[in-house]
Amino acid sequence: MEIKITCGTGEGQTKISAFDKALYDAGIANYNLIALSSVIPENAKIIESKIDWNEKEHGNRLYVVLAKCIEVQKEKEAWAGLGWIQDELGKGLFVEHSGSSEKEIVELINASLKDMQRTRREKYGKKINHSIACIKCNGNPVCALVCAVYKSTPW
Repeated sequence: MEIKITCGTGEGQTKISAFDKALYDAGIANYNLIALSSVIPENAKIIESKIDWNEKEHGNRLYVVLAKCIEVQKEKEAWAGLGWIQDELGKGLFVEHSGSSEKEIVELINASLKDMQRTRREKYGKKINHSIACIKCNGNPVCALVCAVYKSTPW
């Protein structure tokens, strides 16, 4: 199974429209997003690549792990990040975080994945991967997001 990691940013008149523009930028605006928790199935291959599915499968369900951050204060930045770790069979874990700096996001991702590994019997290895998005607020609401896209299904 392939899981695609896509990122997007957007600015709008409202928080919702900023989020919608970030979804469009990430290539997944016309789906109904179904939130998943943190588990990566066996044999999963993670591919970091911006996708453009905005004109494809309008209204379908899209199974995702989503990190998003919305900012409304001028001059502040919205940061969102996904982190993941996998074993040699492809099994693993995702974590999603939002914050105000890249350093904060990376620290949260590392701390969460290390802590989550201590809870489990599985050993995922030491390599922690991450994908991060950022946008600066210039007055209107902004949104940064990173999304792990599992699959789409029709209704």
